[in-house]
This record gives sequence, structure tokens and C-alpha cells, in this order.
Amino acid sequence: MLVAIIGTRCAGKTAVENYLVSKDFQLVRILNDNESLPPNTSPHQISTHNKNPRCFSSPSSLLDYVTRNWRVDFVTVDLCTRNIIEMFVKRPFFLLLSIDAPLFDRFHRLNSSSARPINLEEFVREDDSLVFGVAQQESPSSLRSLSDLVNIHIPNTFQDLPALHSHLDQINLLDPGHLRPNWDTYFMTLASLASQRSNCMKRRVGAVLVRENRILATGYNGTPRGLPNCNEGGCLHCNGISYPKNVANECVCLHAEENALLEAGRERVGLGAVLYCNTCPCLKCTIKIIQTGVKTVVYNLSYKVDDASAKLLADAGVELRRFQPVQKH
Repeated sequence: MLVAIIGTRCAGKTAVENYLVSKDFQLVRILNDNESLPPNTSPHQISTHNKNPRCFSSPSSLLDYVTRNWRVDFVTVDLCTRNIIEMFVKRPFFLLLSIDAPLFDRFHRLNSSSARPINLEEFVREDDSLVFGVAQQESPSSLRSLSDLVNIHIPNTFQDLPALHSHLDQINLLDPGHLRPNWDTYFMTLASLASQRSNCMKRRVGAVLVRENRILATGYNGTPRGLPNCNEGGCLHCNGISYPKNVANECVCLHAEENALLEAGRERVGLGAVLYCNTCPCLKCTIKIIQTGVKTVVYNLSYKVDDASAKLLADAGVELRRFQPVQKH
């Protein structure tokens, strides 16, 4: 793994880098234009000791080296611009870590360790330039421009280094889940994405039907095909509109689970199918889940009839479990 650290001034980038080096990460550096490798040397000859950096003449040479040695753990603070970081994010072993800390804390850290103290206004102006770019023009090196590439963000509000180190241990940067989601996370993310297609006025729900980790169908809740959408008045119940006397007071929206099951059909559900729902199924969906042969239901958000649904599923021998997401940082 290669961990690249970015962050605001005096937020703790070096502290994180030093701690990872103490945990057997190899420090790597990219030489500045006014630096050069000694004659007749290659990067692996510069350093064989973990506490000293391996130096590279360019980002591409670093990328080539860590790709060939991707099973070794590396750390650097020298990847700072978007075009360079985008070269690395294509690799499945690259993790971008961002760290920040309260502005006033960082200001005092700088002045307590710097030979040339600066006033608060100067510090804030420099900080704004780093975070947002120069003169309100976002630059490829501004932290704001890199935010979508960050895998882990650490707010360094810790009072001392041991507390920061403990937090890093808890995160466990080497956990492969930071870079590649497990199956539950993958399918639940897709179910949540499907829910964003819903325009039901009551609740947005998404579902993904899976067998042997292959997607059979997806669904989200809404009115049947050909009727006005729920948010266009297609379902009077969800819109809270009083029903005429001759109209039954019933919701006409199909639920996400129903749509997924209808899309797949019983024959395609087959043996051992798993239904991922971002919300626990209602009773109406539960009986359809049982009838179509689904063997496992994984849900994220709770619903008002969880206990009744859980009992029916248990009686039918269908496993019900709540999704346990990997903690985001």
C-alpha cells in the first residue's frame, strides 16, 4: 500500500508520517527541481533503512517503483496536485489520507515551533490560499480540489500524539475495506443509490436482489408504470390528500423490494438469493420475499414493523440481518 498524506499547515501530516514509519512503512520522497539523485544510483540504492526516505526523480518513477513493489507499505507527503494524484488513484493499493485541525491550534503550533512567527491574519491568508486557491481561483493543488479523491479524512482535534496514534490504530489503514468494499457494503451502496431514483413523497427506498454475488435485479419504490409519479400526485395516500368517498384509502406505490422481485421473477430468484434493502421490509413485502424463495434479507435502516417482519421471516426460515457498515473516517 502507498499512503499519501495531504492536509492543512501544521495539521499533523508529519506526525502521521512519522508514526507510520515507526510501524514499518517505508518513507518515499519526490526530489524537487533543485535536487538530484547521486550519479549512477537508483532509488533503491538511496536507502535501505526504513527511517530514511527512498528518493525519486519524478512522480512517474515513484509510481513505477511502488507498483512493482505494491506489497510493501509506503508513505509520503509529496503528492500535492490533482494531476499527479490522479496518476496514483488508478492503482488499487493507493490511499489518500487528508488531515486537518482547528485553525487556532494550527496557528499556535506554527508559532511555537517556527523561527519566524507570523501574525494570525497572515496565517489565515496563507491557509485560505492552500485550501481554496489563490484569489478565489481554485487551483489543481488546493485542498478543496482534491476532496473527492480522499479515502480517509482525519480531524486532528487530539490533545497529544498518543491520542492521535491511538486513532490511527483504530482506523487501521491497512484494512483492505478502505480501498475495496466488501460484498455487503458494495450491494448496500447500490441499494442506496437505487433509492435516489425514487420520488415517493413518504420515503425513498432501494433494493438489490443478488445470487452468488451477481445482481439479478434492482428496484426502488414508486407508482406503477404508466401512472403519474408519486411526487406528481400519482399516489394520493403518500401526498396526504383526502380521498374521494368512492376511492379506497390505499397506497398505490410499489415498494422497492416488490419492483426488484417482479423484475427478476421467481424463476430467476433461484436458490440462495440475497435481497439488500436500505430499509427493513414491510409486511406486504415480507410475504412476497418469502414466497419468491429469497433466503437472506440484509437491511440498513429500521422500519416501524421490524418485529413483525422479523417473526414472519424467521418462521419461514429466511435469514434477516442488519447491515454493519465499515466505519467511515
